[in-house]
Amino acid sequence: MSPGPAGQVTRSSKSPRLETAPRAALRTFLRTADGVTIDAAHDPGTQSDGDLAFIVAHGFTGDLDRPHVRRAAGVLARRGAVVTFSFRGHGRSGGRSTVGDREVLDLAAAVAWARELGHTRIVTVGFSMGGSVVLRHAALYGEKGPGAVTDGPLPGPEDEGRARARTDAVVSVSAPARWYYRGTAPMRRLHWLVTRPEGRIVGRVGLRTRIDHRDWDPVPASPVECVPDIAPTPLLVVHGDRDGYFPLDHPRTLAEAAAGHAELWLEHGMGHAENAATDDLLTRIGAWSTTHAG
Repeated sequence: MSPGPAGQVTRSSKSPRLETAPRAALRTFLRTADGVTIDAAHDPGTQSDGDLAFIVAHGFTGDLDRPHVRRAAGVLARRGAVVTFSFRGHGRSGGRSTVGDREVLDLAAAVAWARELGHTRIVTVGFSMGGSVVLRHAALYGEKGPGAVTDGPLPGPEDEGRARARTDAVVSVSAPARWYYRGTAPMRRLHWLVTRPEGRIVGRVGLRTRIDHRDWDPVPASPVECVPDIAPTPLLVVHGDRDGYFPLDHPRTLAEAAAGHAELWLEHGMGHAENAATDDLLTRIGAWSTTHAG
C-alpha cells in the first residue's frame, strides 16, 4: 500500500488510537508533505496516562537506531511516550539530507503521527542539527502561522494540518544559532563533508547519510531568526560549556533572541548533543517538559 499524507502510517489507511490499541511499540514509515518516506518508531513509555509524547530529533549523521538516540529515548520514556524517527537521507528513511532545511517537514510528519495516535501534549526535543530543526518547526507551525517565517519549507495551507503538526513545548540541545558557522575544527570538517563530492561519498558509505548536493535556494531563516516567533510556546535551550562544535555565544544568542521567553541551561562539563547528554540531564529535560507542555 502506498504511503499517505504527512503523519499517516503507510501500512494502514487508519492509524490506531492509543485509547483502543494495545500499548506496544510501533515501527512504520511516514510520508512528508513533499513526498519523502520517513522511518519512525513509537514507544508508549512507562507512564499510564499516555497524553504526553516526546518527539526526538537526532543530530546530523544519526538515525533512530543509533545507540545514543535509543538511550535518550529510553530516559524520556520514563515521563511519556516517545516518537523517534530518522531524518531524510539518514538510516532507512528516503530522500537526501538538506542539513536542517526541509527536515522541518520530517519533524512535522512525526508530530502529526503522534497526535493521530492520541497524544494531546507534544514536546519536540532536538539535538545539534535536530536542535535547529525543532526551533524552525516551532516558528513555522506555531500560533503565529507560516507568515512569521517566509522562507524555507512551509506547511500546507490548511489550518487543520498546521494544528496537527504543532508542538506544545520545545527543547533545543547543542543547536547552532546561525548557518555556515566554520569557527571550530569539527564544523570545518562537517562543511567539507557536506559541500565536497568526496565528502558526500564518505557520508554515504561511512556514515549512512545521503547528502543533497544542491545549495539551499532560498536560504532558510536561521534558528536565531526563528526564535522570536516561537512564543508563546515554551522554549528550553540547553548547551554544554565544552561543546566542540558551537561555542557558548550560540545558545546565548538564541536565548537573547527570545527576549525573556526562553529558559537557558548552560551545562558544566558537557560536550555536544546526544552523546554528551547524561541521563541526569535527560531526566531534568523530561521533568521540565512535563511541567511546561500544557
